[in-house]
This record gives sequence, C-alpha cells and structure tokens, in this order.
Amino acid sequence: MGEDGRVRKVWLGVSVAFGVSFSLVALLVIGTYMVAADLAGGGSGTTVGLAKGAVPAAYQPLVQKWGNLCPAINPALLAAQLYQESGWNAKAQSPANAKGIAQFIPATWASHGVDGDKDGDRDIWDPQDAIPSAAAYDCSLAKYVKDVPGDLTHNMLASYNAGAYAVIKYSGVPPYRETQNYVKTITTLAKSFAAPVQKVRPSQQSAAAIYFAQKQLGKPYLWGGDGTPEDGGRFDCSGLTKAAYKTVGIDLPRVANDQWNAGPHPKRDELLPGDLVFFAYDLDDPRSIHHVGIYVGGGQMINAPYTGAVIRYDKIDTPDYIGATRVTKDGAKALPTANSA
Repeated sequence: MGEDGRVRKVWLGVSVAFGVSFSLVALLVIGTYMVAADLAGGGSGTTVGLAKGAVPAAYQPLVQKWGNLCPAINPALLAAQLYQESGWNAKAQSPANAKGIAQFIPATWASHGVDGDKDGDRDIWDPQDAIPSAAAYDCSLAKYVKDVPGDLTHNMLASYNAGAYAVIKYSGVPPYRETQNYVKTITTLAKSFAAPVQKVRPSQQSAAAIYFAQKQLGKPYLWGGDGTPEDGGRFDCSGLTKAAYKTVGIDLPRVANDQWNAGPHPKRDELLPGDLVFFAYDLDDPRSIHHVGIYVGGGQMINAPYTGAVIRYDKIDTPDYIGATRVTKDGAKALPTANSA
C-alpha cells in the first residue's frame, strides 16, 4: 500500500475508534490538511536568516553577523555547526581537548582564532571570540577549495571534517562515510535554524504519529515515562512525542528541548497536524524549553501535561508558547543527541 493509502487507512481507523468527540477534532485535522497544498507553496528569496527562537538570544546577533562572512556559509549553517559541536555550551570540553562553544582544539585555535570583540585577546572560551573564529575558519577552508568542482559549501564542510587536501584530491566531497555524513548532517540541521523563505512542506508521517498519540488519551502522566511495561504504558510529554514518531520510523531525542531541532519551524498560522509544539521559560532561548505536545489542528494539541493529570487535548496558545517544529526523518537523524538520548 502506498503512503497516501496508509494515511487514508489511519484516518478511517481513527474516526471509527474515537466516536463523536474525536470526530470534531478529526474534522479540524482533515480541514487543516486540505489547505496543506496552499501552505506548501509560495515565497521566494535567497537571503538566509535565523528562525525566531532558534538560536539563544545571547548568541543570535553574533551568529547572524558572522554567518554572512563569506559566500560559503550563512547564519543557519554556522548555527548548525555550533549546535552540533557544543549544543550552545560555552564551557564544553571534549575528551580530545576541544574547547568552548565552537570546540576548537588549541593547535587550530592558535592559527585560526580571532579577536572577535576587539578587546585585545583571543579567548577560546569566549563566544564573542569563538563564534567569529568559527566563521573565519570556515571561510579560510572555503578559500582553499574555491576552485574544486561542486558545491562550495559542501566542499568547505568536507574540508572541515577531512581536510582541504582530501577535497582537492577527490575533486569534491571525498568518499569517506564519516565526511559524507558530516556534510549531510550539517546541511540538514541548518534547516532547523533557518527562517523559512517558503512555506514549510507538510509531513507525510504525521497522521500515524497523531493516531498513536490519540490511543494514549486518558493515561496518567508519568515523569520520565517512555510507555514501557515497567512504566505501566505511561508517558511524560517528550516520552509521548518520541514514542509517537518512533511508530513511523523516526527516532527523536528523549528531551523536549533537543526535539526542537528535528526539522524546520513553521509559523503559528502555518501549523499542520503532527507538528511538535513547544513551550519555554524564556522565549528567546530554546534551551529553556520545558514542554512539548503534538498539534492536531484548531489550536489544540495532544500532550502529557504534568503529574496528576492525564494525556489529553489542550490549547497551545499560552504565554510560554515558543514555536513549533515539523519533524523530518533527516532532521531527527542530524541531531547530535538523537542516538545518545
């Protein structure tokens, strides 16, 4: 059975299973899908900006400014690299002695670190220096491979991972699995940081994810719950969304604020059923996200709210609503925490 056939089968089963009260929500869902084609079209432009709330406010001006340093990079791509390297942790240090928000090793820092804030020093731990240095390093690599055939950005990213010599030797991205995965990961992850210039395409997996979530309605909330037999089949908010998308072959991280970067971010008036909707303590910092639900249409979501409540429908328009993510399989795979959560 094709994709469309499976979706039709899911909605038929849903309508039968949940009766009149669900049918009202189902109508909202189906009605939202009817305008999906219109939402997927329109819009143009090549300037890459940052999606609202995608980058912590403390770093957004730096990423926006330095992400335009050369044609090989853009703010969303630079954001994806920084997130992949450190998860916006300015104090990160790896076992390989990579340091700071951009994870420079000291030898590379010595040759490529810049005094981004013009305070007279080059501090590997200071994002005001490290973020400009990351952009400058990218642009330096791009210069090395500017005459290599193929996409300049892809060749730059391959140089970052495997070295410029390998890119020159193979006349493009070298045939190394790690390097090819790195190029795909960063370019995919960048989509979750970019302000869309077109309407975000509808998800083909979302109907089945909603169907799973609807079958959990009425179950008591369990903090840390993954729906396992040990948990009595109960969930917390991110456990529910993770399990719902697992049924359609998409592995999300365990924690809500890590699920935020699993795809592009549609605007409030572009939401479609299946989008993940997020709520944060600080609307300028996605790392402060504390709750997630699955949008079903009509301003409603299915969510596991809090201890003492049951999985239920709730409105999404609350003061702590930070935005939404349209989950994609590639987007989820690109997350640095997806396999370790």
